[in-house]
Amino acid sequence: MNRLRIAPVLFILTFWVSLSSNPALLLAQSPSPEDQAQLEKQLKALQKQISELKQNPEIKRELLADVEVYAKAAEWILRHNEFYKPQYVKDTFQVLKTGQQRAEQLKAGKPEWTEQTGTVIFGYYSKIDGSVQPYALTFPSDYKEKSSHRWPLHVELHGRGGKRNEVFFIAHPNGKGPRKDHDWLHLDPFGRTDNGWRWSGEVDVHEAIADVKRRYLIDKQRITLRGFSMGGAGTWHIGLHYPSLWSGVGPGAGFVDFYQYQNHKDKLPHYQDKTLHIYDSIDYALNAANVPVVTYGGGKDKQLVSSTRMVEKAKSEDIEIPLYISPEAAHQSRMPAYQDFLAKLLEHSKTGRPGWPGKKQIRFITYTPKFNECEWVRIEELDEMYEPTLVEGGVDEESGNLILTTENVAALSIARNIAPKVELDGNLLPLESAANGLLPQVYFVKGNNGWDVLKYEDSKSFIENPNLRKRHDMQGPIDDAFTLPFVCVTGTGTPWTPQQNKWATSVLSLFEKEFDKWLRAKVPVIKDTEVSDQDIQNKNLILFGDPGSNAMIAKVLEDLPVEWTKEYITVNGKKYDTQNHGVALIYPNPLNPNRYVVINSGHTMHEKDFLASNSWLFPKLGDIAVIQFQKQKDGTFKNETVWAELFDSNWELPAN
Repeated sequence: MNRLRIAPVLFILTFWVSLSSNPALLLAQSPSPEDQAQLEKQLKALQKQISELKQNPEIKRELLADVEVYAKAAEWILRHNEFYKPQYVKDTFQVLKTGQQRAEQLKAGKPEWTEQTGTVIFGYYSKIDGSVQPYALTFPSDYKEKSSHRWPLHVELHGRGGKRNEVFFIAHPNGKGPRKDHDWLHLDPFGRTDNGWRWSGEVDVHEAIADVKRRYLIDKQRITLRGFSMGGAGTWHIGLHYPSLWSGVGPGAGFVDFYQYQNHKDKLPHYQDKTLHIYDSIDYALNAANVPVVTYGGGKDKQLVSSTRMVEKAKSEDIEIPLYISPEAAHQSRMPAYQDFLAKLLEHSKTGRPGWPGKKQIRFITYTPKFNECEWVRIEELDEMYEPTLVEGGVDEESGNLILTTENVAALSIARNIAPKVELDGNLLPLESAANGLLPQVYFVKGNNGWDVLKYEDSKSFIENPNLRKRHDMQGPIDDAFTLPFVCVTGTGTPWTPQQNKWATSVLSLFEKEFDKWLRAKVPVIKDTEVSDQDIQNKNLILFGDPGSNAMIAKVLEDLPVEWTKEYITVNGKKYDTQNHGVALIYPNPLNPNRYVVINSGHTMHEKDFLASNSWLFPKLGDIAVIQFQKQKDGTFKNETVWAELFDSNWELPAN
């Protein structure tokens, strides 16, 4: 009889282990009908309070965000049915109660939470989509006694939980209350939940820091970035993408590339393989020369290899990254080695980054204009995208001049007051006196005979980018459009090809659904008749439909690198039938080349990628792709990428 019970018990245990080890498999249970009705009722009441508060022009926008973030938390957990445990229902009631209390306090002009210490939840409105996003800020126990003190800031990135939503984050922030022995403010960003701190998740870190700086006195020379597991992965890439922002960078575990972490043997298509250089941190190890990096991990943790690989890669460049290991520890953020790790980071925080002009010697690498700045130099343009691009050197002690060598750099700018002159790859050029001394940055462009310094008028022209070169925040791929302010635009006209228009509508619908769930915001959508000059000036336009249905597509089509008729789309010299093909692309908006236009695409990674691993959240379609679609019986579309490519640094298709 006992033997008959063994198999079911083993199955249950195995199934539970599978659920526990794979957050994607965690199942949610709906609240009881009574609780559901009560939660919805209280949410509507809070939303009404917020709507009334927004009518008062005297109320600061940042305080509205501090209230609205509670309504947003309840709205999202209800819409996506994310009640993973019974406690989530109780937490949602408490979130709504706190939101209502804050709304009442704000109406009375007494926002008490702004005077709280310990761990406090704040909110901000994202520039990307206007959504409200939360963060937690923990104050030292003696904060009120030192309120005029300029504080160090520690930014700690959370790991992947699989069941994290706004309610869980608000109810269980990483902060532990007043910290008697901690002489810093501690910021826990939400990161738009679990996305590897990529795309808008990465932007969330910067936006949360900016909001804290607006509210409190922060010592910008003493900002520490750290995190473990997924937070470690985020710390690796954000820390090394922006080496001049931090007094110290402290990743633990995580992953630092795609192929090794996923044990992926087959090379991805070239338009995906190249864009791995955006977030593969191992490629940016050289930037540890510009910021102190400290790492730690458990001796029994498989993810320790990420730290050891980064240490080895840095060592090959004569850069030391201290690594602290607890031999008996597994995958856990707190272990004996953590104390040594934290002590080292605190040393760097106490020292702080040097004041202006910062470090006088740099060794900087990037693969994209997206991450292009280190201390006093900005890489403006690359010769070839997604290739190693370097600037190394610094101020010569004898001459006082700046001596730099470059690789794969087509144009750069340097702060004028770092040195009298600059020697670029052997070309000695004026710096301090260049461009009549009228611009804070001096621009240099590489020509056939070496480097040239631009005069004042030429510099102003260069800034306008008349040759339509890939530049910072204007370099693609498609997914980059959603790290900046954007709006989706649907058509009101008659489609040239009804079937293709239905496909485009399905692409937008899927994007709305997945962005709402996985990046925690409603996609902003307007009609083509509603696009304003302000939208064109300030936002990336994400256009859906065809030239017949969408007037904005018709307006920009002539200047896009495709030909489009009712019967065919011609891309790279090849015709594709519009009855079962569509094009997805990103390109400088012909109506405003400082912003993108995107045709028929949202994010190119999808739910299966979010569920699988954060390392899969890389671009899937490059800059331009042709999609063959087939309508299924259930009304959805099956999509196949039949061709895709990356534009070169001139926004042109490669010759081959």
